[in-house]
Amino acid sequence: MRLRNVKHAKETLNSHPNILIANPKNHRGEWSKVFGHVAPIHVEIGCGKGKFIVESAKNNPSINYIGIEKFDSVIIRALEKLIEDPLPNVRLIRMDAEEIESVFDVQEISCIYLNFSDPWPKKRAAKRRLTSDRFLDRYQTVLKRNSNIQMKTDNFSLFQFSMMEFVKHESYTINTISLDLYKHLPDDNIQTEFEEKFVGLGNRIFYLNVLYKGDNK
Repeated sequence: MRLRNVKHAKETLNSHPNILIANPKNHRGEWSKVFGHVAPIHVEIGCGKGKFIVESAKNNPSINYIGIEKFDSVIIRALEKLIEDPLPNVRLIRMDAEEIESVFDVQEISCIYLNFSDPWPKKRAAKRRLTSDRFLDRYQTVLKRNSNIQMKTDNFSLFQFSMMEFVKHESYTINTISLDLYKHLPDDNIQTEFEEKFVGLGNRIFYLNVLYKGDNK
């Protein structure tokens, strides 16, 4: 659904600067001030309609969560959830993940979630995948040492590609690999909207938990 199909979308997006941060680059290195307290920062890249990040924040009030989404017509659904049920430990940013180093300082993030990212299936578009080496280089700039990247997808080709990219990159070590997350589902698993749909269709969910171990650039 595009923004023009969402009634009063622009007004809603612009009316809640305390939740949807308008100029995120201004807060680089100072996100604790945005939240009003110091706590680990977890970032979901491609937060979609917000189900995962909202439920995560409710379950973990001692963690600050930031949802990144580049599509207005999607992030408005996450914003609506937070307007209806405000949470002090969630903020949203409308941006492309390519800008992550401009928005977060060195070692400012404690965890990155990549939930059901666009697989960009054509070979020529591989560099746009959120687990390509160019993105892994960006992540190592903003991640704290010994922090994690967690990935879920139902796309096996993207899963294979991601494993190889993490293995090739000297700064990362794969901690956990699951070829079928729902065979041994963790008690703390939180579904995204896509996950709920794909599980209902009988699709397997692939999962990676990766340790960032190296030095920041």
